[in-house]
Amino acid sequence: MRLLLDTQVCLGCLADAPRWDPTVRRDIEAADAVFVSAASIWEASIKAAIGRLQADPAELVAGIERSGYEELPVRAVHAALVARLPPIHKDPFDRLLVAQAVEEPLILVTGDRLLGRYSDLVRVV
Repeated sequence: MRLLLDTQVCLGCLADAPRWDPTVRRDIEAADAVFVSAASIWEASIKAAIGRLQADPAELVAGIERSGYEELPVRAVHAALVARLPPIHKDPFDRLLVAQAVEEPLILVTGDRLLGRYSDLVRVV
């Protein structure tokens, strides 16, 4: 199983304080590969800069490296797929994560129930 963590799930895991069912942590630990999108770091950077998130983006990158999670770059095919997604969700970062999950394919782990309407590849926790 190959997973893509959304921004909030990644932050919770790196802080070792996930608010989700304990099976989520076990699934992440048992996964063949766990990815964090560069888009999540971008989102955290923007939210930290405007005061909506208490996080140091450089520390997030270091935490991802220490955790053994793999960085998923944003590729042109990911960005292009966003245009073909139905308008279920308006958040551009979440839409990009869905596109990445569909294109790679990966299971997107998220707490956002609305994203679950996009694909069977979205696991809402």
